[in-house]
Amino acid sequence: MSPAITPFLSWCLTIAMVLLFAAFALTIVRVLRGPTTADRIIAIDLFGVLAVAFIALYTLYVQQVVFLDAAIALALVAFFGTVAYARFLERRVVDRPEEREAAQKEKEEPHA
Repeated sequence: MSPAITPFLSWCLTIAMVLLFAAFALTIVRVLRGPTTADRIIAIDLFGVLAVAFIALYTLYVQQVVFLDAAIALALVAFFGTVAYARFLERRVVDRPEEREAAQKEKEEPHA
């Protein structure tokens, strides 16, 4: 059986959750306003990180370790989503001629 939460810890957890909700709100604004797709993807990734942090705080607050499984699963999904987006950007066809030439030169140069 775990010890009871002290009033100080309870206040700290409450303040941290309120700050996380503020971060959630700002992240939603970034997702909606952009201005680029990359900004939106990074904001969605941040949303996943904030959700994992909130689940971890909630786990401490209710003293139920069961919720950590959900946090780990969410962290893995967010990580794989970020990796998938990075691979998409890497394989994307470059639209500007000068960027296409720079990418072609990079492919031709031998790597150390």
